[in-house]
Amino acid sequence: MLPPIIPIFPLPNVVLFPNVFLPLHIFEPRYRAMVGDALRDDRIIGMTLLQPGYETNYAGRPPVYQVGCAGLITHSELLADGRYNIVLRGMEKFRIAAEDDSRPYRLARIEALPELPDDDEKRAMRQKRQRLEAILAATIERSGHEPRVPAAVPDDDLVNALAQYLPLEPLERQALLECDGLAARCHALIELLEMRTLAGATWKDRSVH
Repeated sequence: MLPPIIPIFPLPNVVLFPNVFLPLHIFEPRYRAMVGDALRDDRIIGMTLLQPGYETNYAGRPPVYQVGCAGLITHSELLADGRYNIVLRGMEKFRIAAEDDSRPYRLARIEALPELPDDDEKRAMRQKRQRLEAILAATIERSGHEPRVPAAVPDDDLVNALAQYLPLEPLERQALLECDGLAARCHALIELLEMRTLAGATWKDRSVH
């Protein structure tokens, strides 16, 4: 269960998904402070995507998309100059209700958006998985690589990992994150990959861990 207020880390090209790992290098002073505070507290950071046009006010508080994903710091390394290397594990989606400007970094009051698939949704994802794997395999094979999708990866973890690790555009990832549930995300991912297949797109193989 997420706390009602969490620090948020806005980036222009990163979207985090539940139960997926994300390595980050933290170098800005305000976000070094954020990580230090998080490590002394509950180790939770919310990842959000910056909206287009952020460049004119990056040092301030430019607009972000309201739906993000909270992550737990599972590993951290404090470097000699105060920078951090950390690894986040995606926990749960959230929606920003308001922001708190009491810290140098950004804090948000949030509403948690848990994704708990029921039996019908699980069956739908199981049926869609075969189509998803077939499209992924065809795309990767055209790149001259062998597809590697471990059968032991649960359906929901597979969908979230592909949404994060495939070389998609940031706004495509954001749209996938905002889907209403895992089955909807799986369907949207299939449609996206089918469109890329029709367009003849290829990408380098990235195995799912």
